[in-house]
Amino acid sequence: MDSITLSKKIRIDTLRMISSAKASHIGAVFSIADIVAVLYADIMNVDPKKPDNEDRDRFILGKGHAGAAIYAVLAEIGFIPKDSLDDYYMNGSVLSGHVSSKGVPGVELSTGSLGHGSSVAAGMAMYAKIMNRRYRVYCLIGDGESEEGSVYEMALFAKKNKLNNLTIIIDRNGLQAMGKCSDIIGDVNLVDIWTAFGWDVFEIDGHDHNALRETLSKETANPKMIIANTIKGKGVSFMENDNIWHYRPPEGQQYEDALSELEGRS
Repeated sequence: MDSITLSKKIRIDTLRMISSAKASHIGAVFSIADIVAVLYADIMNVDPKKPDNEDRDRFILGKGHAGAAIYAVLAEIGFIPKDSLDDYYMNGSVLSGHVSSKGVPGVELSTGSLGHGSSVAAGMAMYAKIMNRRYRVYCLIGDGESEEGSVYEMALFAKKNKLNNLTIIIDRNGLQAMGKCSDIIGDVNLVDIWTAFGWDVFEIDGHDHNALRETLSKETANPKMIIANTIKGKGVSFMENDNIWHYRPPEGQQYEDALSELEGRS
């Protein structure tokens, strides 16, 4: 399946999942849908028939609250049954609101405590270096999450240990739980910060599949940082850049309007 088709399916699947479960974080899910689609369609070495293959690439979602996107992509490419998405966020379901590895093939780490995912990703990359494994490690974090101190400790560790098998992607949509990142932490230049840490840094449009594919494929001498500029709620016009969709599930006419827009119906 090509990445454009996959990103559309992720958005439609998660719209239905989040609406049915009356869950939240659809804005964050739509923000990362294109990044996730390119990773799974074009970049990562993963096989749903061999989910525990030692040479598989590893992916960690640091911003675990957007985990519906991961469940959707895993269902679309065959790691989990498609109908299991119907149980998302329900009592007794293994598909919890924040992404969980328990009972879900293809999920490397349960996340949700922000700042931890990138540190585990660096540990996985370090292990690969020690054991002479060829797999790569990818971790997707939020720009709000990147304010966590543990992220910057990881940055120092990864550079010191020359983890050029590690790629961190920042989903830079400019919003976090309580408002604009710039209002909460101030204006920061992420390119300058990560360059100063000694990483190889790239800033791209996080919804441009060609740019994502090209940048994710680049070989680097140092750990790779991709600052992916995105739009929270991307794909549904009335959700875009509106932080209320960090919390509100789409219901009723809003659900129908969102589904119609994603499916391309007039």
